[in-house]
This record gives sequence, C-alpha cells and structure tokens, in this order.
Amino acid sequence: MSDFKKVAILGSSGGNLFHSGGGDPARLLSEIAVQCEAAGIAVEAAQFIAAQGSMDQRGSSVPAVLYEWDSGSRTFVRGMAGGLDEVNREAARADAVIARAIEEGRIDGLILMSCDPLGANRQAVAAAAARKLPIVGTGGTSMGTVKSLGANVVALSGTTGTTNLTRAVSFALALSRHWKLPYRMAGAKRWREAKVSGVMTSSIPAFMAVLLLLSLAKLPALSALHEAAAIAAALPAVILSVFAARQLSDLGEATLIAGAVAGLLAAQGGVIGAVLAGLAAGWLVPRIFTLSAQLQFPATSVHIATAVFSGLAPGLLMLYAFGSWTAAAGDAIRQALEWTIGLEPALVGLAFGLCMWPLILKGWYHTVVLPLILLEMEKYGNSFVGALDMAGLVMASAGILLAQIALPLRPADRSASGKPFWLNVGFGTFIEASYVYMRRSKFVYGGAIAASGAAGAVIGTLHLKSTAYVPFYFALLFSNDAFGFALAMLTALAIAFTVGTCANWAGKRKEAGSGASD
Repeated sequence: MSDFKKVAILGSSGGNLFHSGGGDPARLLSEIAVQCEAAGIAVEAAQFIAAQGSMDQRGSSVPAVLYEWDSGSRTFVRGMAGGLDEVNREAARADAVIARAIEEGRIDGLILMSCDPLGANRQAVAAAAARKLPIVGTGGTSMGTVKSLGANVVALSGTTGTTNLTRAVSFALALSRHWKLPYRMAGAKRWREAKVSGVMTSSIPAFMAVLLLLSLAKLPALSALHEAAAIAAALPAVILSVFAARQLSDLGEATLIAGAVAGLLAAQGGVIGAVLAGLAAGWLVPRIFTLSAQLQFPATSVHIATAVFSGLAPGLLMLYAFGSWTAAAGDAIRQALEWTIGLEPALVGLAFGLCMWPLILKGWYHTVVLPLILLEMEKYGNSFVGALDMAGLVMASAGILLAQIALPLRPADRSASGKPFWLNVGFGTFIEASYVYMRRSKFVYGGAIAASGAAGAVIGTLHLKSTAYVPFYFALLFSNDAFGFALAMLTALAIAFTVGTCANWAGKRKEAGSGASD
C-alpha cells in the first residue's frame, strides 16, 4: 500500500443520506473502499457515525454506532455504540487522531459524507484545509460549510438520487482525476465477459408470468385476463434487457433503470433486440457515468444522466433502426424450426427428442435449447422445444428416479430418490438427480434417450407445445393440448421407469450370481 494515495473517510449517516444508503453503513463504507482501491487509493482512517434513523429528526438519545478503520485487518470495524451524544464524544477523540495523521502527512485526502465540520469533524477538516488536501464529499449544507473554511474541495454534491455505489465511484473518480491516477470502475466488464446464457436463465420467470396469464385467459371465467396479458407482453423484453445490462456493469439502480428503459423501447425487436439493447446499455453506463463526472456534474446529476442516456440511446436505436432486423432474425429462427417440424412431424419430434439428453450432458442446454424455448415463447407463449424439455428431460428423469424408489439396486437409492422425484414432478426441474443413475448404467442412459425420443415423436405428431420449470399440472395448463401432452409425459415416464427397473433387476441378479459363485 506504500504506493497508494491514502484517504480518510469522515461523516455520518446524516438526514437524506440515511434514506439513500447511509442506513447501511457497512455496505456504504465497503463500496467506497473497493472503488478507491481500483483507483490506487487506500483507506487509511475512518470516523463514521451511523445513527438508527435520519438525523433530520435526531435527538441526543438516538442509538448510534461509531465505525472506524482497523489498519491491521484493513477493514471497517464497529466501535462504540450508545446514544448519539455519547458516540459524538467518542467521535471527537477519533477526530483528533485523524487530524494528527493529516498534520504528519500520513493522509493525502478526505472523503466526507454528511460531515459535521464545526463539531465531530472540526479538527480533521481544519487540518486538511490548512494542508490544502483534496476533499470530495456529499451533503449540500455540510460541504458548503467545508468550502467556506477554505478547504480544497475538488468535488461536492448533494445526496438526492445517489446510491452507495454511485457515490463511491464519484469519489474515486474525482480523486483519481485530481491525482492523475488510472481508474477503471470496479465491477465494469468487457463485451467478451458477458454471459448471455445466464441472461436467458434468469429471465425465465418473466416469460412464465406472461404464459400464465395467457393460459388462464383461455378459461371462460377468466377471459378478462387477456388485457393483463397484453399489458405484460413487454415484460420479458424489459427483464432480458435489465439482466443483459448487468452483465456488463452493475452500477446499482443506474444500471437497472438503463436496462429497463432500453428493454421497453426495444421490445418490438424481440428477444434478440432486447438482449442487444441491454448489453449496449450496460456498456454505456460506466462510460456515461465517467464522462458526466469528468464534466464535474454533481453526483445527483451524474446518476440521473447515466440512467437516462444509457437506456435511451440503445433503446431508441433499436426502436427506430435495428429492431426490425432483430425481429426478423427471431422470426427466421422460428420459421426454420416450424419448417423443419413440418417436413415429417413424428420423425422430427423423434430426432429432437433423441438429441435432448446428449445436448444437456454436453453442456449445450443453455446455449442451444433454452434460447430456442424463449424465442418460441416470445411469439406463442408456449414452445415445441419447451414441451420436449418437460416430457423428454424432466419426466424421463422422474421415471428413472421412480425406478430407484420401486426397485432400488442399493437400499440407499430409494431414500436418495424420493425428494428429487417430487422436485421433477412437482416443480419441473432438478433433472441432475438422475445423472448418477445414468452414469452407473448405460442401459438407464439409453432408456432416458429412448424415453425422450418417444415423447418427442408424440409431441411432433400432435404438434404439442408447453414448457418446463413448472409443476406437471401447470405444464398441462400451459400446453395447447392437455390430453395430448399428458400422453407425451406419461410415455417418457413409463419408458424411463421400465428400463430403469429392468436395469436394477438385472444388476441385482448379477450381484446375486457373483455372491453365489464366491
């Protein structure tokens, strides 16, 4: 840390600051330390008074805690706790210690938040002003007083509209600019670091919400839900865009708002357009934030400008320039899938079904299968590939686990399979539980593939659509043909169960024969 510039963090949870992150002092302080470290700046001292309520209505008996910096462990530690007056008296002691460190040249700058330059922070602020140390901070009234004392304030702002993270970045950016230090916002990522598969997985609930509304609206008594479904139609695009934006930056609320704005405007561009708009918003967030801060916007304005322009720029581009292209790309993929199925539905369903298990075991589910499901759900609500997922994967897995319950090869298999079986059937997920039995027996693995293939043939023949990640009865509700989809699921369950049971029976016979020969 000898090459680092050293700062002290002083202040309190304040009035408005308390409602803008000051009520979580540990996170507030740690965010500052992380961003400072990214700029080559080290925390050397801290004196932060955290009250259990806004100080706008403070009283001497309001509970408070003094946070200080432990140089040994290099962490913030909770110090004295008690009434506000008691903590202020202890804070005065810490203030004197920090003032001496400033006078001795061991501190190069100050970060202030809702400080008390005429009280608890009087000595440290006076020492910093005398040595002309660079000071950054928030709190309109307090920072105005600090400036009037002749201090070298290089950046100041109010707290309205800011967050712990945006304040921390603003502080680090202002000080790094003053000291001419290189700074890349901690947490910002490059394009190649984005994981679109994670965006798809995280966004599934948004698609499910729309699908549930569409499915319930089919019931005569709930037909009015069509209006709700129409309103919610843009939800998947917004959620996809928000999660995509967070892949490239996580500047708190600024990233979320930028992603939401971009996604709403890009909704007509479909799944592909929403993801691209979100990634662009995430890429813009740290850059617009940095530019705004370099132009010396106040922190509140930096936060607003970042959220607004990072979302509007890619959103408007997608709406007026590229949305038709991304929508066409999504349509082309869906049409290619429909054309393929239409060639020979039963054989194509069989082929798709046979591929499901090899794809997922090779790790291609999130890059191939899931995007196809979401592209279909975007237009139809449910999905042909989603039906294959539920019947060919989930119900085949349930059949394998049911075989372990009915005729286990080892006694422990029965108890180990009970809960995963109900997770398969009751929640449409956790097919990983059957992997151990497929690895143990090639017959069980072959049975899973055969079960998925047979279910695929039924799905193709009957032109079925549904989805996974839901209980089996919801999968029936979400399907375009409940009776047909029930047949597809039972087909997969029965074949996987039969093969699994036979494999276990053969294994028991083999073990019994080996025991007899011994």
